[in-house]
Amino acid sequence: MKRILNMTASEMTNLNKEEFISAIAGSEGRVMACETIGITHPLLTDVTNAEFAASMGADLVLLNMFDVQNPLIQGLPSVEKKETVREVKRLTGCLVGINLEPVDDSIVSENAQDLWSMSEGRRATADNAALAQEMGVDMIVLTGNPGNGVSNDAIVHSLQEISKRVGDKITLAAGKMHASGVIGEGGENIITKEDIRLFAEAGADIILLPAPGTVPGITTAYIHELVSYAHSLGKLTITSIGTSQEGADVETIKRIALECKMTGTDIHHIGDSGYIGMALPENIMAYSVAIRGIRHTYHRMALSVNR
Repeated sequence: MKRILNMTASEMTNLNKEEFISAIAGSEGRVMACETIGITHPLLTDVTNAEFAASMGADLVLLNMFDVQNPLIQGLPSVEKKETVREVKRLTGCLVGINLEPVDDSIVSENAQDLWSMSEGRRATADNAALAQEMGVDMIVLTGNPGNGVSNDAIVHSLQEISKRVGDKITLAAGKMHASGVIGEGGENIITKEDIRLFAEAGADIILLPAPGTVPGITTAYIHELVSYAHSLGKLTITSIGTSQEGADVETIKRIALECKMTGTDIHHIGDSGYIGMALPENIMAYSVAIRGIRHTYHRMALSVNR
């Protein structure tokens, strides 16, 4: 199996679950995931944020706030709803993942913002996961947006149900990049070794962790320890910038990138709130160059989606 680094668009967009995981593992910490929001107005007006992120070096586009029951990507050519994800893959040549949110309605934060408010098609249910798999999604990430009240217990419950339904067909990732409005799950309590063990047992293939320096109290040493533990369980990891630092200066981004590299992570994630909808484009490229150099970055940027 080729590494993600060496794959063409046609190879990347036709991987099964086992090939997906093998291709990421073989890239040794040089896979770039960019989160984008499709329901907001695209930064380039008539070009989707997914296409823009791909043009700056993304290997994997992660669609946030994507409603599988009513899919919408602003700037995307008109297609049947069930073909939305496949059209994103065709235009970007990238792997495509989506976020689904295991919301615990009893603990939704009073600080939840209208922008992030939930729709039924974004909830982490087995039915929604099955719809995502049928649409061609490569990876489902169980995580939470600001204030939506996604707890680690709720993630475990959703993972169990989703894994039973589609776990043999689609890669499942789980974790949190910030507290998501849950009191008591901030700082080092965002995710612990016990959480990782429970996620792994519930069916997670990839463990999502906050990137060092993005959440108060989250150090490189702490995330390195968690990455090593996840790897000992046979799981991959993804470190995530989910605190609007995707809109920080380039030097800050490069420092976070190298700190994530030192943790041993397999996938590097940059969030969607530089300007709302995606990271600053220069930060996507700077992050990519920091973790894999200009040769692999330019190769991904230049490679035609028609190959």
